[in-house]
Amino acid sequence: MDWLPQEAIRRKRDGKALSESDIQRFIAGITDCSISEGQAAAFAMAVLLKGMNVEERIALATAMRDSGRVLSWKLPGPVVDKHSTGGIGDLVSLPLAPLLAACGCYVPMISGRGLGHTGGTLDKLDSIPGYDSQPSLERLYQVVAEVGCAIIGQTSDLAPADKRLYAIRDVTATVESIDLIVASILSKKLAAGLDVLMIDVKVGNGAFMAHDEDALALAESIVAVANGAGVRTRALITDMSQPLARSAGNALEVEEAIALLRGEVRSQRLWDVTLALAEQTLLCAGLASSAEQARERLLEAWASGAALQRFSQMVSALGGPSDLVERPQDYLPQAPVVIPVQAPREGLVQSIDTRAVGLAVVALGGGRRRPQDGIDTAVGLSGLAFPGERVGPDRPLAQVHARTRQQAEQAAAALLNAYRVANAAQDTRQLISHLCLEA
Repeated sequence: MDWLPQEAIRRKRDGKALSESDIQRFIAGITDCSISEGQAAAFAMAVLLKGMNVEERIALATAMRDSGRVLSWKLPGPVVDKHSTGGIGDLVSLPLAPLLAACGCYVPMISGRGLGHTGGTLDKLDSIPGYDSQPSLERLYQVVAEVGCAIIGQTSDLAPADKRLYAIRDVTATVESIDLIVASILSKKLAAGLDVLMIDVKVGNGAFMAHDEDALALAESIVAVANGAGVRTRALITDMSQPLARSAGNALEVEEAIALLRGEVRSQRLWDVTLALAEQTLLCAGLASSAEQARERLLEAWASGAALQRFSQMVSALGGPSDLVERPQDYLPQAPVVIPVQAPREGLVQSIDTRAVGLAVVALGGGRRRPQDGIDTAVGLSGLAFPGERVGPDRPLAQVHARTRQQAEQAAAALLNAYRVANAAQDTRQLISHLCLEA
């Protein structure tokens, strides 16, 4: 008897586990469009409501991986990548990829664009003149082999089933399914032919996962499925209850990443998260026998300028300026209006509505409300104050970089609402306790 997609939908609707064959056939039908949008939507809703076990999740991720091309590498070192669930000022990929390359890894980092209040790595790279984030496969192989890293976007032949299924999920209120989130993330990463994958799950008021238990559930699922699919995978859960970097906005974040690679640590949290992810990657890849040895190698690659050199070589190999790291101000776009945002009173920053900070960047034109929207890579925020820091007449909350004065003032107003500043005269014992809990 012929296989019918509606029978697979019925079984999942009734809470039954699907066989590997059922899932493979369903994903093949999504890929070649023999399964209708209505059937795909019904499948997504059934999965959202009834869930999947680990075996089903592995079958779904690998079937989506196999819906297109799977890269194959013949390199003298481990092939690694990292995925973040996204946040504000999360520019970790930019220093992490060259840092790992300088330590013997090969990093074909397939990244995405921003949507909603979070930024996207590809949007940041779009601020670099000439940088080609969609190179041919041959060029990708060449750059990774010669430089050690290449940060690019998903090509049309990598996990095409994910693109069609995600578009359907986006309009059917099924984006939140952990089963489908895991399959979507891993289908692209598994298709990259990785040996090692590092996962950075963000949690807090600026993350998609606002609660610890949700972040832990997602991290555990990704690790279980990726390892089950044959890729050595670890995860860290990191705080996104405040911006990670001092800047939020595409060109501004690239400039801060270059500054970090040149030795200027503007945000200790950004550097700590980058090092933690890099340490775990080297350990998982077998390039270090202890966390101490991994950190020593990474700090040497950073202090010697080797990581900065890899970043420069990557940019040049993918069409960008060969001297970007020496003269970023000559190449990165700059907004015509820059204004400081003064705090309503002198005191200590107590907390930040991080999601509101991201939405302020979106309102400036630095993010997307819809997938088809364009991006102004010059606009954003710089010099963001962090919790526990004193602000006042000589230390604003941030600098707004805008296209017009009106947009700058609107963003400034949004930031004032996003920050909670404790009066300098009040007892700060409660604030100090809060900060210790967040650390």
